[in-house]
Amino acid sequence: MTTDQNLMLYTRLSGFRIVVLANRFGCETDFTRALHDRLLEALEAGIGRVRTIMASERSVLTGDDEFAEYQLEGETEIFGRFTITLLDDLETDFDTHEYRINDGDWINALTADYTGVDIGYPEMVALTVDEFGSLAPIIKNIKRETGITVNASRVVFARCGGS
Repeated sequence: MTTDQNLMLYTRLSGFRIVVLANRFGCETDFTRALHDRLLEALEAGIGRVRTIMASERSVLTGDDEFAEYQLEGETEIFGRFTITLLDDLETDFDTHEYRINDGDWINALTADYTGVDIGYPEMVALTVDEFGSLAPIIKNIKRETGITVNASRVVFARCGGS
């Protein structure tokens, strides 16, 4: 991205941060306040990453640092994969039949008893529009204006009786 594009992205992310902060005052439940807080943290992380990219760009342009081009390339690549996760994150290893939730410990998905072996992986279920509340249009606008994906799904244990 060019310096102008990064400056526009920085401005948009900062603007969304202000909108989410203002919108948080209207929250009626702890759940919606927590969603707002998680989104605020993620937007601040994105703003910080863009600031780092812009600082690296300045170093490349002024020739201050011989490694600035490599740093800029790495920071840009990292930001290209930037995704906001509001609730749960599920990582599954089908080779070992394990999964982990929110970077926790790995959990074995295999269970066995006298009836045989069962493999029960949890699933991700997206939040409903009602659960998002007033945050839904803001999240759509973040995706549309910045290209940053916002994941808001929760882990459910469909085969294991629910959790």
